[in-house]
Amino acid sequence: MKFSYNKLWKLLIDRGMKKKDLKIASGISAASIAKLGKNGNVTTDILLKICNALNCNIGDIMEIVTDKDNQKRC
Repeated sequence: MKFSYNKLWKLLIDRGMKKKDLKIASGISAASIAKLGKNGNVTTDILLKICNALNCNIGDIMEIVTDKDNQKRC
């Protein structure tokens, strides 16, 4: 299982925002934006800042998806 932030990117598109706009609105670093872009791990503090900036819930910006490699091993 892994995290996917595809919902976040869709939400930004729907609101006419770019990653740069999210960075400014939420006060997070460019490094955190890069981690999100790679579906990497970020702290819950970062996720909270994003949710506050976008006025949304955590489920609106991320989800847990099944890792296809893990399915093959089982």
